[in-house]
Amino acid sequence: MVQEIDASDLQTRLSNGEELQLLDIRSAGEVAQGMLPNSEHMAMHLIPIKINDIPKDKDVVLYCHSGARSHHACAYLAQQGFTNVINLRGGILGWARSGYEIAARMAG
Repeated sequence: MVQEIDASDLQTRLSNGEELQLLDIRSAGEVAQGMLPNSEHMAMHLIPIKINDIPKDKDVVLYCHSGARSHHACAYLAQQGFTNVINLRGGILGWARSGYEIAARMAG
């Protein structure tokens, strides 16, 4: 069972100052077009290799373009024992459609 959150609930949690890790799992080309503010990029195919870089002590919200790839990534992480991963339903598309900020890709 994959936990999910929609754009407005995520915005509320961020506005309330909750410490969340936002993880953009899209390709580098997609990320170049912008990402959610204060998120980190980890391409989906790197998740198994970098799994130890994903925090277990706070909620981690994964997102992609529409929410499909991040749903699969959350399911994979749940199988690996993660209980703190949440899929952003609708992905960055839903976030943008809700009128929330898209930030320029951060260097690094």
